[in-house]
Amino acid sequence: MPKIVDAEARRAEVVEAVLRIIAVDGLERASLREVADEAGLAVGSVRHYFAGSEELLSHSFAAVVDGIIVRLADALARMQEEAPGTVEHHEAVLTLLGELLPLDERRAVELCAWMAFKNAARIRPFLAAVADRSHRMVAAIFGQVITALVADDGEGQQGLVVEAERLLATLDGLCMHALLQPGWMTAQMCRDVLERHLAGVAAAPAVNVGEHRE
Repeated sequence: MPKIVDAEARRAEVVEAVLRIIAVDGLERASLREVADEAGLAVGSVRHYFAGSEELLSHSFAAVVDGIIVRLADALARMQEEAPGTVEHHEAVLTLLGELLPLDERRAVELCAWMAFKNAARIRPFLAAVADRSHRMVAAIFGQVITALVADDGEGQQGLVVEAERLLATLDGLCMHALLQPGWMTAQMCRDVLERHLAGVAAAPAVNVGEHRE
């Protein structure tokens, strides 16, 4: 009898091979042949699931985004179960933000690929839609985090949007530093930076950015 192959499981195996290649050698090496070799498959087997390299990379990028969003959404739900201002709420916020930091091997591989895909989307149009979706979905979650941290002073939503983008930019920077300089940007250093940033967020009003425009 012919061997029955779980298509979704095989696709997931191929995606994992893509991520491993990116983490070690960069996105440029993630060709169909290299991915097939890494996954222990024939090139024809990979082509059975992906028509070409663009479809393979786009699917892999989407898989990374989906995994990150699921974990962020779960962490957000846990955060929202805690009362704002409590130690438990603060720890839940840090746990959520930690999903965007390479604090273990799994997250390091995944986030290395995520950063590489986002950067490549600037010059590879077939990745642009996934990059835009990833930013919008992550920013929406961060908006809910900021809303829970910053008191509503009647200044409007624009200030909250700016704070959410500032927090996301801080996480992007920490992630990049931790990937490039893991010996210095340790998990404890990442936590210290986030603690300082969150203290500033909690102390700052939701300023209307229109007040700063000339």
